[in-house]
Amino acid sequence: MSRFQNLADAVKIFGMTNQLAESELSAIETKFGLDLGRGLRTSGDHDVTYYPQFEQQVRQEAAEMARHYEIFYCLEKSIRKLVSQTIEGAPPNPTWWTNGCVPAAIVKAVSERMQREKDTGVTLRSQDPLDYTTFGELGEIIKSNWGVFGGILSSIKAVERVMASLNTLRGPIAHCSQLAEDKVLRLQLGLRDWFRLME
Repeated sequence: MSRFQNLADAVKIFGMTNQLAESELSAIETKFGLDLGRGLRTSGDHDVTYYPQFEQQVRQEAAEMARHYEIFYCLEKSIRKLVSQTIEGAPPNPTWWTNGCVPAAIVKAVSERMQREKDTGVTLRSQDPLDYTTFGELGEIIKSNWGVFGGILSSIKAVERVMASLNTLRGPIAHCSQLAEDKVLRLQLGLRDWFRLME
């Protein structure tokens, strides 16, 4: 194939949509036994083909918000683990989810969420119903089982206050809105307050 034909192919490719271009490049790689190094083109953690098309300001906001998301991810995972280990182990209670330790309204809501996810045909995020609880529901489970959590957490009123504050802050983080400067400070204090509950 001549260089002119390759150039014609290139011009043709650049006139197509991204999807068609990707398809055409794959065909060229296969036809000529080439590796054009396309794969998932990334720079660090970002796709270099599409990510730069977002506005710089939005990308900067995302980078700032990522720190807050990481905090909440770790916090929710640790609270889920605390709930599960505490209720299952005092005394050993492997069927705690269905034997009255969880308020019926939460069991029902979680069951509906799991069914909706099954109905989409996608892989379930988890087989553990606790992974389908909201942050607020985790607080309700703790309060409903204060008999076992009272030895770990200092005050049920403090748990209510801290969980309510953190739940308010979780909204903007989960729904891709920026946290105002005072809310960033509240998140840091809320996180500190949570761990203080366990001192």
